Amino acid sequence: MGDVKGFLKFKRQTCVYRPVDERKQDYREVTVFKDSGCNRDQAARCMDCGTPFCHWACPVSNYIPEWNDLVFNGRWEKALELLTATNNFPEFTGRLCPALCEYSCVLGINDDPVTIRENELAIIENAFKAGFVKPRPPKNRTGRKVAVIGSGPAGLACADQLNRAGHSVTVFEKDKKPGGILRYGIPDFKLDKAVIDRRVKVMEAEGITFTCGVEAGVDVPVDKLQKDFDAICITAGSRVPRDLDVEGRQLKGVHFAMDYLMQSNRRVSGELAPSTLEGEGGGEGQFIDAKGKSVVVIGGGDTGSDCVGTANRQGAKTVTQIELLPRPPECRPKGQQWPKYPMILKTSSSHEEGGERHWSILTKKFEGKDGKLTHMRCVKITFEKDPKGCQVMKEVPGSEFNIEAGLVVLAMGFVYPEKKGLVQDLKLELDQRGNIKASETFQTSVKKVFAAGDARRGQSLIVWAISEGRKAAHSIDKFLTGKSSLPSF
Repeated sequence: MGDVKGFLKFKRQTCVYRPVDERKQDYREVTVFKDSGCNRDQAARCMDCGTPFCHWACPVSNYIPEWNDLVFNGRWEKALELLTATNNFPEFTGRLCPALCEYSCVLGINDDPVTIRENELAIIENAFKAGFVKPRPPKNRTGRKVAVIGSGPAGLACADQLNRAGHSVTVFEKDKKPGGILRYGIPDFKLDKAVIDRRVKVMEAEGITFTCGVEAGVDVPVDKLQKDFDAICITAGSRVPRDLDVEGRQLKGVHFAMDYLMQSNRRVSGELAPSTLEGEGGGEGQFIDAKGKSVVVIGGGDTGSDCVGTANRQGAKTVTQIELLPRPPECRPKGQQWPKYPMILKTSSSHEEGGERHWSILTKKFEGKDGKLTHMRCVKITFEKDPKGCQVMKEVPGSEFNIEAGLVVLAMGFVYPEKKGLVQDLKLELDQRGNIKASETFQTSVKKVFAAGDARRGQSLIVWAISEGRKAAHSIDKFLTGKSSLPSF
């Protein structure tokens, strides 16, 4: 504990964002990072608790009090060593993780919690700037080959760990560049893609092979994968979106959130030029743009927030975000006391940039003219308990209303991984939710085939994906060699 009175001397000070009028004109990251002096003060607020609940809440079990103390004492390289012992990619989690740890911070019981996520980001960004992050290929190779299918956070973490163990790892990615949802699903204003490229370059220098533009199970048959590799780990994510089965769904102008975000990200990167797309709204190979339109985002989560920020940057006339569930409270609700992660109202940088948010809204139908969306019919709802104590949704009589809409984005989450291709051809057993069924050792129903991340556990957080990838790597290493020196967490 660097300063025993640090939590009394310093108040919580978070990163600030670039001015709204400025950041809406581009896709550069919105965050303005703090200087090292401010990071030191914020790290001093950590109390080095006897029982660090932040560590308990973190899916990758970060040594949070320890590296906060190292930051306070200016020992940045040692802080990096301790941070990366449990987290392969703090530059990703430091930008995207909802910081479960902060909601379990002991200081948060009666004060504002420590800025754990921002301290984590400061450590890794300082490390890259100071040259501490260097390729460290394994000294010895085992002669075993592993195929990792998918290059999202779970796949990257699994590949990184297995490579450290000395196995030869090939990562297959069906898109043109590695990163999965990090690259194509997260807008640049939250995660600049140069951050991904920087990390991939290090991983390549350490001996990992990235094979992009190749869909495993389609471009490379499953029998060849099974023949060429000693183990296969499927980390393809959960990419099948939840749909809205209402009248008018087929109208042009209704799109899934990931189609919208992926196209926008490809346009921003220059990978996709608008001139290559014809038509407007309503299907694959068509141009999805919010410019001059009234945009409605259905879904109140992070993906919906990303769509709000993207629509504002594309010049939408209006942006409205609606959510089926009631408006969350601003403070911890009863039954979600510390150290649990509370379901409270969260306002992102995208929400600050303009638009309206509405809760307890049910979409009844989409309406349009000449096959194009013009507006949507909605109704207000309430949730009441039935005799069994279950929540039942009921429409509020006489509350129906219209919302003008030239573009509707469905951001209601994902249901399970894609089945066509790899999953079907391997005849993998699925669980009740449609995810790839795997044991505690991440082994699927097919010998030497493993699964991790959203493909196994369902749609979840980036930090859980990294945790899954690390654990799967431990099991795969043990499967290949009979033992493993890789951490099992």
